[in-house]
Amino acid sequence: MFDNLSDRLQGVMKKLTGRGRLSEAAVDAAMREVRLALREADVNFRVVKDFVARVRERAVGSDVMSSLTPGQAVVRVVHEELADLMGSTDSRLVLSSRMPAVVMLVGLQGSGKTTAAAKLANHLRKEGRRPLLIACDVYRPAAVDQLQTLGKELDIPVYAGEPGGDPVGIAQAGVKEAVGAARDVAIVDTAGRLHVDDALMDEARRIRDAVRPDQLLLVVDAMTGQDAVGVAEAFQERVDFDGVIITKLDGDARGGAALSVRAVTGKPIKFAGVGEKLDALEVFHPDRMARRILGMGDVLTLIEKAEEVFEEEQAEELEEKLKKSQFTLDDFLVQLGQLKKMGSMEQVLSMMPGAGGKALKGADVDEGALTRTEAIIQSMTLQERAKPSVINGSRRERIATGAGVSVYDVNQLLKQFAQVKKMLKQFATPGKKGRRMPRMPGGELPF
Repeated sequence: MFDNLSDRLQGVMKKLTGRGRLSEAAVDAAMREVRLALREADVNFRVVKDFVARVRERAVGSDVMSSLTPGQAVVRVVHEELADLMGSTDSRLVLSSRMPAVVMLVGLQGSGKTTAAAKLANHLRKEGRRPLLIACDVYRPAAVDQLQTLGKELDIPVYAGEPGGDPVGIAQAGVKEAVGAARDVAIVDTAGRLHVDDALMDEARRIRDAVRPDQLLLVVDAMTGQDAVGVAEAFQERVDFDGVIITKLDGDARGGAALSVRAVTGKPIKFAGVGEKLDALEVFHPDRMARRILGMGDVLTLIEKAEEVFEEEQAEELEEKLKKSQFTLDDFLVQLGQLKKMGSMEQVLSMMPGAGGKALKGADVDEGALTRTEAIIQSMTLQERAKPSVINGSRRERIATGAGVSVYDVNQLLKQFAQVKKMLKQFATPGKKGRRMPRMPGGELPF
């Protein structure tokens, strides 16, 4: 995400930090490049103008110019202004204590609204909520079926009402169904249109007035750039909304929508869709996103993702196995499975400081390596997984054939497993103060 903008801004910042002293002329030259980078990223022209003016005003101030490291001071200013542009602080979903709390989603057709509804339901369930999805899009072919399929996949109930029924009536009946089923959140997926029109707005207003949502969220497609701003302004004027879910952010190399919507409407971005899977919805943190754009990484989000999939009990159990030299390829397989739950390797690496944008370009990030590793281990017998030392030449050939890989790949895995086992055992060795078993295997993992 933001690859093009990130590359350009990081290049500008590198030039500034490479200087011993800064002049106003140097700052002006940098601001011209920043302005061009933002315009190429399809950021709204009013937003670009105001942003550059604020950064320049602070960058030529005495606190920056008199700094021992003025270039780094300018980078700090750009980071702070980027974060402020996107909302300064994260704005979490605030739901009332009524039964059920209601969240209503609006947006144009094709913005990913129905999938966003399912992702939001999944997110709220992880927080201990019991959501119900309400399908009010009676116009788009298979829209109701799509939501029901997503609900079934997540094991979250979907209320659809009668085929071709009145969307307002379906929404009201769905909220009543949530009460009867003891569901504490009702998520209303409304119909979209290919463009903003009176029928769309009128129906959205009638549903809003009927169910009185705690949160009315606008779903916009990050790939539409400045067009998303026009959509947001239209919905703000005629329906009003409390916040934004921005979808397909992982596929947006520019960033125009994310950097413009909040600045133009004043409404916070609450969630960002960062992948196709139903768990690929993140709370939007402006400060963290600004760090990603400038190549500073996003360690906090990386830690949160790890905490979601790596449980404390499993870590302690693994530590005990290592102390007793009982760490097996089956344990290794479990750890790799948890690592995959954190997202693609490119997503994980993009959160590491210095690993975003240009640093990843040309890097050999083999997304299929974990899958191949799993196939190799699953082609082994239980004895071979528990005691890899028994794997001789003929066994390696059999394993390679079963996994559809080469013997070389099998040899590499066994070598890497031995290295990881040795490294992890050092962390788990009793008496070494300050060492603690890490949550996931490090070292030379096969990717």
